[in-house]
Amino acid sequence: MTFKTATRRTRHLQIGVPAAVLGALATTLTVAPASASSPVGTATIERERLLPARVTPTEAAPPSYVVQPGDTVSAIATRFGLRTGDVLSWNGLSWRSVIHPGQSLTLQTGAVAAPAAATPAPAAAATHQVVAGDTVYAIAQKYGTTVDAVLSANGLGRASIIFPGQSLIVSGNSAATAPAVAPAQTPAPASTATHTVVAGDTLFGIAQRYGTTTQALYAANGLGPSSIIYPGQTLSLQGAPAPAPATTAPASAGGQQATTLSAEQAANAALIIRIGREIGVGDRAIAIALATGMVESGLRNLDWGDRDSLGIFQQRPSTGWGTPAQIMDADRSTRVFYGGQSDPNGQATRGLLDIPGWESMPFTAAAQAVQISAYPDRYGQWEAQAYAWLALYS
Repeated sequence: MTFKTATRRTRHLQIGVPAAVLGALATTLTVAPASASSPVGTATIERERLLPARVTPTEAAPPSYVVQPGDTVSAIATRFGLRTGDVLSWNGLSWRSVIHPGQSLTLQTGAVAAPAAATPAPAAAATHQVVAGDTVYAIAQKYGTTVDAVLSANGLGRASIIFPGQSLIVSGNSAATAPAVAPAQTPAPASTATHTVVAGDTLFGIAQRYGTTTQALYAANGLGPSSIIYPGQTLSLQGAPAPAPATTAPASAGGQQATTLSAEQAANAALIIRIGREIGVGDRAIAIALATGMVESGLRNLDWGDRDSLGIFQQRPSTGWGTPAQIMDADRSTRVFYGGQSDPNGQATRGLLDIPGWESMPFTAAAQAVQISAYPDRYGQWEAQAYAWLALYS
C-alpha cells in the first residue's frame, strides 16, 4: 500500500466514523499482538467472563457522602471502590432500605468494626415515627427491644414493609395495642375472593395470610417477581391453590427449628457442604451457610423473591451480587456467599470469609453480617438443624 492510499483510507474513516468509535478501533488494533494470526477463541472469552469482578474506584472515598438524586447504594459503593455490603453495614441499612437525596452516608474505608451496642431509648417512648432508611431491626435495637416484639405490637409479619411516616409501637402492652387487622400469618376465611392492598402489604405476606403461594398470586393477577403492588389495588385470590402441608416442626424449647428436607432441598444442602469443603472452610461456616439458605429460600434455588432477590441466598442483581443468570447458578452463588479468595465476585461483594472476626461472632450475627436482613434473629433458629444436615449430607 502506498502512503497516499493509506492517507486516503484514514481520511475516509475520519469522515464517516465518530471519534469515540475511532478511539475504540485504535485501542483494539494496538492491544492485539503483532504475531496474532487468528481471532480470539470462544474459550478465551469464557475464561475472561469468569474472572473475578474488581471494584475500581473512580475517586477516593470521603468520610461521608450526601446522597444525590438518582443515587443508589450500589452505585455509590462502586464509585468509591467500596463493597455495597460494607456501606449498608456502616449506615445501619439493610438490602431493603431506601436512601433519599440529602441523606448523609458514612463511608468508612477501614476494617469493618463490630456494631456499637445500641443505647435503649427511655422506657416512656411508646411509638416511633418511621423515617427513610429505617428497618425493623434497627428500630428494635434503638429502643432496646426485639424484632418479634415490634412485629407483634404492630400486627406485622416478617414479610411486611415499613414506610416513612408510619407510626410503630415500640413499648407497652402489645396485645392491647395491636391493630385489629389479623397478622399476615393467620389464614383468612377460604371464601374470600379478593384482597384490597393496604400500606405495608407484600405479595408474600398476602399469600401467607390467605394460605396460598406467591406464585399463585402472580398467575391469578398477571403479575411477576418484579411487579409492584400499591394501596387500594384489588388482588384476585380465585384459583389460588391451598399450600402443601408444612413439614417444619414447631420450635423447640430453645427456639430451634427442624424439618425433613425434600430431594431438591437435600441436593442444595449437599452442594453447599461440598463447596465449603472444596474451598477449605470449617464446619461452622458451612452450618451458617446452610441455615442462611434455609431462612432465605427454604434451601431452594428460587427464580423469584422480594424485589429482585433470587436463588438459594436471595442475592440481588441490583445491589451487585451478579447477573440474574449468575445468581441462579447455585454453585456460583454459594461461592459468593462464602466469599474470600475464591469469590467469583472478587471484591465487589462481601461474603462470610470477608467479615472481620466472623469466627467469634454469634451464629446469627455472622449470617446477618453477610445478608444484612431486616429480620436477623431467624438464622440462629436453624443452627442445631444445620449441624444435623452437615452430618447427614457430608
